[in-house]
Amino acid sequence: MKPARIMKVFITGPLPAEGRALLAKAADCEVEEWNSDDPIPRKELEQSVVGAHGLLCRLSDTVDKKLLDAAGANLKVISTLSVGVDHLALDEIKKRGIRVGYTPGVLTDATAELAVSLLLTTCRRLPEAIEEVKNGGWSSWSPLWMCGYGLSDSTVGIVGLGRIGQAIARRLKPFGVQRFLYTGRQPRPQEAAEFQAEFVPIAQLATESDFIVVACSLTPATRGLCNKDFFQKMKNTAVFINISRGDVVNQDDLYQALTSGQIAAAGLDVTTPEPLPPSHPLLTLKNCVILPHIGSATYKTRNTMSLLAANNLLAGLRGEPMPSELKL
Repeated sequence: MKPARIMKVFITGPLPAEGRALLAKAADCEVEEWNSDDPIPRKELEQSVVGAHGLLCRLSDTVDKKLLDAAGANLKVISTLSVGVDHLALDEIKKRGIRVGYTPGVLTDATAELAVSLLLTTCRRLPEAIEEVKNGGWSSWSPLWMCGYGLSDSTVGIVGLGRIGQAIARRLKPFGVQRFLYTGRQPRPQEAAEFQAEFVPIAQLATESDFIVVACSLTPATRGLCNKDFFQKMKNTAVFINISRGDVVNQDDLYQALTSGQIAAAGLDVTTPEPLPPSHPLLTLKNCVILPHIGSATYKTRNTMSLLAANNLLAGLRGEPMPSELKL
């Protein structure tokens, strides 16, 4: 009997338990991994993918033409441990007939929960309040001390009413939001009906919203979308939240908007670059809350993501339908 072909798989970092266990049981795969949570150095990555049939990567790994050339003709499948694919050179990947797996859906709830948490943390100034307790700034009750902004009777604008945008609106609705606005490539009347959300131009969304949550994909059209012009249209009492990708926002323009009082506050779970250097000007501001890209960071979600990414990889290598394939 002809022995089964053993396929080389490279993983760019340790997987959560469920995905790791699935790949360990794959008799037709020889699995190698970068055994550190620190990003694999680029030179090491280029050497490690040589001859690989499959690559399981992270959002922090740039898969470009140079890396694909280094991998060579054997590479048939790329599985990314993310819903975002802006780190993948999709045109080049398509040209080479490489299949791509990704992890949409499974992180929707966790990311939406984080978005709401970040919005509430930012608009009610919780980090400032906690710091005042710690540093002795809490002296006595005062009518306007530590006041922020509430969601009741407010207008919330959502940039990108996809899975995550809808899940955010669903969670915000019980807070008494009076009106939802949304913008994107095209109207989504069926999805918007649940929240009676209005499809409006982005300029109108910026002008009329009390809270803005950015939940769109990073594309050439959305890169730098939230810039000086956008922030100048916002109310000076408005709160801006970004849980999409750092490059959707011009951070220099955001800094100016926050320091000048053009907008009230901002909360970011994504930045450019990641990690954001501790010396970055945004980190000096009391009215800017920054988290380290933890939208999907629940134990359950990350394990489910790893299992889906591993299943995508194995199915692709075996010529089977992937549970979640990006159609190129």
